[in-house]
Amino acid sequence: MAVSSTEELLLEPPRDGSPESETPELDRSLRRLESFLRLFGFCQYLALGFSLSWLCFIAVGIAVPVLVIEFYLCFDLSNCEKYEVKKFELEILICEAIAAAISLLCISHNLRKYGVRKFLFVDRYHGGLLRFRDAYIKKINEFFRLLAILGLPCFILKTSQEVVRVIYLNHEPLWKSMVASFALLVSWAYLTTIYLSGTLLFNLICNLQVIHFENYGKLLERDLDVSVYIEEHMRLTYYLSKISHRFRIFLLLEFLVVTASQFLALLETTGNQGIINFINGADFAVLSIVQVVGIIVCLQAATKITHKAQGLASIASRWHALVTSSSTDTSQLGTSTNGGNMEHADLSVPITISYSESDIEATDYVPTPTNLQLVSYMSSYHKRQAFVMYMLSNTGGVTIFGWTIDRALLNTIFFVEMSLVAFVLGKTISFSTK
Repeated sequence: MAVSSTEELLLEPPRDGSPESETPELDRSLRRLESFLRLFGFCQYLALGFSLSWLCFIAVGIAVPVLVIEFYLCFDLSNCEKYEVKKFELEILICEAIAAAISLLCISHNLRKYGVRKFLFVDRYHGGLLRFRDAYIKKINEFFRLLAILGLPCFILKTSQEVVRVIYLNHEPLWKSMVASFALLVSWAYLTTIYLSGTLLFNLICNLQVIHFENYGKLLERDLDVSVYIEEHMRLTYYLSKISHRFRIFLLLEFLVVTASQFLALLETTGNQGIINFINGADFAVLSIVQVVGIIVCLQAATKITHKAQGLASIASRWHALVTSSSTDTSQLGTSTNGGNMEHADLSVPITISYSESDIEATDYVPTPTNLQLVSYMSSYHKRQAFVMYMLSNTGGVTIFGWTIDRALLNTIFFVEMSLVAFVLGKTISFSTK
């Protein structure tokens, strides 16, 4: 039976006959995510929301901790460099505020421009929502779970540091110290949540796209024309380019800010060893942990989806080799039943292709083609060969201004960072021998 479009070939109709837009479970998950983002000021759809969001950010994230540091906290431990310790607190606040501001600015801009659904690409298949509904819901729930897993240990460490500060630096009335520490804790939790939410949203978008890349290998099991496979791959790489375009400024700025923050923390902690202790040094530790974890989440998600995109060429090559090796017997040539140059494969003998990389949990399934019926063996062979060449020449992946985020880039970043660390340590810590 003829089909009206490629998308009808790729998407199976709902079995229950319900309208494709009726996905109440997915709608609830998206509304819950949008409510969370609205609570922290990411949904700036109107001028009023924009104003309230940034006023809240300035008040809670910047003004409150600055006032507490300047007028209420007393760091005077036996006249031990009070000005230097206050400077540490302000430097930490600046690093936290800039990272959170970048996250709030970039994510809110994209949400205001596209909305939650288009921002997450959950409606790009339209009729495929029911097929991928459960996987979408699972990934959205993982967003909240990861936020709790990553944020809770840091919150406990920050709370412990504030409790110690109240106990051992109680030069003010107890209630005033408790109020000051609580204000600092609320401000830190607000800025940290905004920063981690931005990085985890990027992680969520990449994981949602991984669902489609993993599903792409299953298309090779179906009786489709090679042009359908190419068109679907073009669609996947197109959305990868859109993700790269939307997040390139976010990733670049966050990486630069986090790098600067880490080397500032390293410079201060190694260059002022007589002043740094648990009370003020724990702030540097928390800052480093939160920001490094956020960057790792982004790089891991980008690397994973890049590896998935590049791995499709290997899957297509193996599929082409299996079809070709199974179709050498000319007695198997025949006429396709759907009017195209198709291969009908017996899917009873699957081949599971496993990757050795530790970050690839899923396996790609490619069937062993047998009992082939071809209108023209050579014509079909050349189509498959062209398809494989196309895949090898268009691997795709998440990029930042042309730089593909893959393992090679991560190795480069690692060695550059280690060189900078060695340089800072060489300037602040010296050993003399006689």
